[in-house]
Amino acid sequence: MLRSLVAKPHNSQYFIFNLSQKLLHGNGAAQFRARRAFSPCSAAAVSPPSKAIVYEEHGQPDAVTKLVEFPGVQVKENDVCVKMLCAPINPSDINRIQGVYPVRPQPPAVGGYEGVGEVYSVGSAVTSLSLGDWVIPSPPSFGTWQTYIVKDQNVWHKIDKGVSMEYAATITVNPLTALLMLEECVSLNSGDAIVQNGATSMVGQCVIQLAKSQGIRSINIIRDRAGVDEVKETLKNLGADKVFTESELEVKNLKSLLGDIPEPALGFNCVGGNAASLVLKFLRQGGTMVTYGGMSKKPVTVSTSAFIFKELSLRGFWLQKWLSTEKAADSRRMIDKLLGLVQDGKLKYKMELAPFSDFKTSLDKALGKLGSQPKQVIKF
Repeated sequence: MLRSLVAKPHNSQYFIFNLSQKLLHGNGAAQFRARRAFSPCSAAAVSPPSKAIVYEEHGQPDAVTKLVEFPGVQVKENDVCVKMLCAPINPSDINRIQGVYPVRPQPPAVGGYEGVGEVYSVGSAVTSLSLGDWVIPSPPSFGTWQTYIVKDQNVWHKIDKGVSMEYAATITVNPLTALLMLEECVSLNSGDAIVQNGATSMVGQCVIQLAKSQGIRSINIIRDRAGVDEVKETLKNLGADKVFTESELEVKNLKSLLGDIPEPALGFNCVGGNAASLVLKFLRQGGTMVTYGGMSKKPVTVSTSAFIFKELSLRGFWLQKWLSTEKAADSRRMIDKLLGLVQDGKLKYKMELAPFSDFKTSLDKALGKLGSQPKQVIKF
């Protein structure tokens, strides 16, 4: 069971009220901190009471998170109150709670960074959204692990309600990363090829499908594991052209394994160590490897000859940084494109939808305590 902190009268009421203003509303929280009583406002201008997964200090998520219940906050004229429908538990969410992610809110804070919700109420000056609309925070925003969120209307992007809510909730981080890396890093044409490790990850699965939709061939590297044949078949059903385990690539001439696939111009690395070296070995003359993760916690190493004679390039990709540039305005268009592919059945990935009441179990799964598990998505 989650440790819970429930609003009580007298001295604890002030703590919960201030916490709710900081976590639920965000903007203008400072003006409330010094006040000891609720602001007088009509019921129509206040959000419903909310429940949230909060951490008051950095640490291991299963040790520092707890369920907090707090009263509603004022919905100002440009605000939109959103009833959250669902939100995922991403590795970056875990890293933020641990205090090791480069960009993170200061505790106390609500967990979560992406999700989907339904417009519950709007401020008097809001004209772009209506009650019942489905919206996502775009660019993504801290604090999606809660039942109600009040933020400025500009935070929210209206989406088609025909998309399954779990896909809407997870479209902004992993699928967008995959699309951006394919389209922003190297100019690719139909018939070109890419190579990647971590192919079973959500980004890896999206890369396979998005590449296929653009006529780009994919070579995929996975770790050795039990049931590897089934894993290979799953990836090939998504559109993978070639799938190899790391041990299968312990040969002198990797290029002989390509068949009619051209040497890849672009490689993606989310593992590091030997898996990154294998990506580099596949790349063609002048190829580029993009690193967007380091699951093995091992460094990326590259031989001197690869730099000199193959003229390889190495670069990194971080979605958070891209979203902080002027290009971020394009993200909503790209998200709509991705959601269109989902609706057309051209983009899919495995997820597990779990009720908010089972958050502790879902968190344990996301932390790897229960073995390999699909992406955990919390339904509020």
